[in-house]
Amino acid sequence: MIVGVLNLQGAVSEHVDMLAQCQVEAKLIKKVGDLTGIDGIIIPGGESTVIYKLLVQEQLLDPLKKLIHAGFPVFGTCAGLVLLTQPKAFGVLKAEVVRNGFGRQKDSFEQAISVAGFDAPFHGVFIRAPYLTAVDESVTVLATIDDDKVIAAQYEHTLVTAFHPELTGDTRFHEKFIRLIEKRQDFFSPNA
Repeated sequence: MIVGVLNLQGAVSEHVDMLAQCQVEAKLIKKVGDLTGIDGIIIPGGESTVIYKLLVQEQLLDPLKKLIHAGFPVFGTCAGLVLLTQPKAFGVLKAEVVRNGFGRQKDSFEQAISVAGFDAPFHGVFIRAPYLTAVDESVTVLATIDDDKVIAAQYEHTLVTAFHPELTGDTRFHEKFIRLIEKRQDFFSPNA
């Protein structure tokens, strides 16, 4: 298995390190040709506006959007969540996003969160974090904060977190994404 990590801006090396901990090969994605040979892609945290502009500049937006809408597994953290929700970017997740929902950089915080399917709390690192509201019933909510702010969710082949699991040393979200890719591979396997 090879997982691509979008390498335009943001927490790229941290995701590569987490994939290595999961014993999965990472491939840095900077141009369209890099999309060949990967089984899924991570869109890291960073600045969503900058990443969007670079996606357009590098002519990656449309090819990646087509892949994602065709069922290609994708994991978006923080800015990645924003891009996967916004219609002008990827628009695959049916929900409304509140950018910088918890405030500015100085309002960043860490908190233990309960995640559906995890047997122990996950240490959430929130840096200028977004959150989701008006989540479509087709989206599975994995975690909320303050009762109604959705901070982790899954829709078919798309996994998102408002926080940064790559900054924790806890591989459970990356493992969840790897299992999502494996299920997708089994579904399309000619021997399945």
